[in-house]
Amino acid sequence: MRGINKEILRLAVPSILANITIPLVGLVDTAIVGHLSDASAIGGIAIGTMLFDLLYWNFGFLRVGTSGLTAQAYGAGRFEETTKILVQSLSVACLAALAIWAIQWFFVTAVLAIVPCSAEVAATARNYFYVRIWAAPATLSLFTFKGWFIGMQDTKSPMAIDIFVNAINMVASYSLAVYTPLGVVGVAWGTLIAQYSGLFLALIIMRFHYPGVSFHQCAKELKTVLKWSGIRRMMTLNANLFIRSLCFMVVYVGFTSLASLYGDTELAVSSILMKLFMFFSYFVDGFAYAGEALVGKTFGESKVENKEGGNNRLQPIVRSLFIWSLGVGVVFTCIYTFLGDECIALLTNDADVLYASGRYMGWLIAMPIISTLAFMWDGIYVGATAGVPIRNSMILAALGFVIGYFITYRFVGPQALYIGYFAHLIARVVYLTFAWRKIQ
Repeated sequence: MRGINKEILRLAVPSILANITIPLVGLVDTAIVGHLSDASAIGGIAIGTMLFDLLYWNFGFLRVGTSGLTAQAYGAGRFEETTKILVQSLSVACLAALAIWAIQWFFVTAVLAIVPCSAEVAATARNYFYVRIWAAPATLSLFTFKGWFIGMQDTKSPMAIDIFVNAINMVASYSLAVYTPLGVVGVAWGTLIAQYSGLFLALIIMRFHYPGVSFHQCAKELKTVLKWSGIRRMMTLNANLFIRSLCFMVVYVGFTSLASLYGDTELAVSSILMKLFMFFSYFVDGFAYAGEALVGKTFGESKVENKEGGNNRLQPIVRSLFIWSLGVGVVFTCIYTFLGDECIALLTNDADVLYASGRYMGWLIAMPIISTLAFMWDGIYVGATAGVPIRNSMILAALGFVIGYFITYRFVGPQALYIGYFAHLIARVVYLTFAWRKIQ
């Protein structure tokens, strides 16, 4: 058991350290724009960032699918297969980037037609979008590299890349926005430079840390990418994960959109509570990534051995993963119980928002425990490359959110948002818990 815990921490801690640098980039970008221009510029950058959230969220399967498939190939000792998976996933990333470039005008025009904003905000958002969009190949390729490194039982490399990208982003955005005529659009150029810098670092790490994966070998594998037999498993898994991403958008975009119907104060409260929830998720995601790597590796080893003993090795891994992730949930439950008001006060000093948030403190306190179970199951199922249960759980979860909200909103008002959100979490946990016996 001690060896399992040591391995979990070896994989989880670097991911946690990398994750907690992510919010800093958004804070720095907001601070730069806030000191350089007016509210319309801040709003424009916020809308521009949202455009990329909507766009890239749907391509999360590049990281998730690559991680599970690579971990199983690694566990089975099929190292040539890991290279093939990397090349196939990078090819999908590049094709997706080309598709994004092709539809960029239609996408930004459609979204800005739906989102209510002033002409000044829309103009800034467009300028930001049309610069940062050229980073699409690097951004999507980094999704692939992160998943591949995790599958190779290596979370230090993605940690180094994430920290490097975020540091370059902050320095380049500040320098270009403050010291060049680019102004606020310099923030977009800073992100563009950071993404390609991160891709360059990923290639260097692959070349020197994984000498068995040569560029010549990758070029050789590229010839087989277009063969359907070689990519069928990846495309099937990615299709299920893509549907999962769409269901996530139903929940998270729906939550924010419905919150806006109750006025600015309720929207601000929901936004702050979601930020606190996302901050917690940066920690538990580290253990979910460890789950992807270790469960995938164990499945791969079991397939090679063709023995039932793999289940005996898998059970203590899954048990330890849940103990660690629940420990994180308990810690944040205690923080939100005793310091919840202070946490909210760090994000706003608006008296109306502070007062209104008190009505939802119970949801914030309960959220870490139930959500950590959902996140941990996701990581375990990704390692098992069980795309169908992952897809089905999120379809049920999205339905749970919609049904939970529309059944209760007439009686409890905005509290229905949180009822729907918890219904989606519970649906995921219950379905994945009962489906696990069959997966084993």
